[in-house]
Amino acid sequence: MSSINSALPKVLIRFYYALEVMLTCVRWYAAYPLGLRHIEEMMQERGVFVDHVTLHRWAIKVLPVLAVMFRRRKRPIGLSWRMDETYIKISGQWKYLYRAINLHDVQGKITIDKSAANTATIESVKADACVDILRRQNKYLNHIVEQAPRAIKRIPRAMLRFKSFCGAGIIIAGIETMHMIRKGQLDYPAGQPVSAATQFHSLAV
Repeated sequence: MSSINSALPKVLIRFYYALEVMLTCVRWYAAYPLGLRHIEEMMQERGVFVDHVTLHRWAIKVLPVLAVMFRRRKRPIGLSWRMDETYIKISGQWKYLYRAINLHDVQGKITIDKSAANTATIESVKADACVDILRRQNKYLNHIVEQAPRAIKRIPRAMLRFKSFCGAGIIIAGIETMHMIRKGQLDYPAGQPVSAATQFHSLAV
């Protein structure tokens, strides 16, 4: 790569591997239902010896930088969005994870189910930010977001479990980034179609 995202050198100190190797490992971790030991073995088969602990450090350090860059290059979308909750396991305990899709700005239209927690959250945001948000409660309109977590949750299952909220947030944000790239939400220069892998790696330059 001819140039590197200016934020990456700050987080790659003491990581003595080629950037392309690190990006490939981090992308596999965010894109597929693979555990760190799976990736460790796959890299060894390619002549690269790196342990699963180092792979986890790469993910924790690199994914937030790439997620920020993705947000800067994300295609503009509309103001109507949908919100729902799912759950993940952290340190052996199930915790709620709230997700929203099609979110572009605070003001707009929000579709939720009958959840009292979702309703209270939206009303709190409206009051605190003094914004006008149209809230719709409709189970069928919100069906698309109820299906969306399936693609996200199947990847963490292979990761065995999250040990902290911080680590869970970072990894899930990376999974979401890769998921949105696959959905064509990265603003990439027009021309020949490029793979999701190429688009993911482009976030580092």
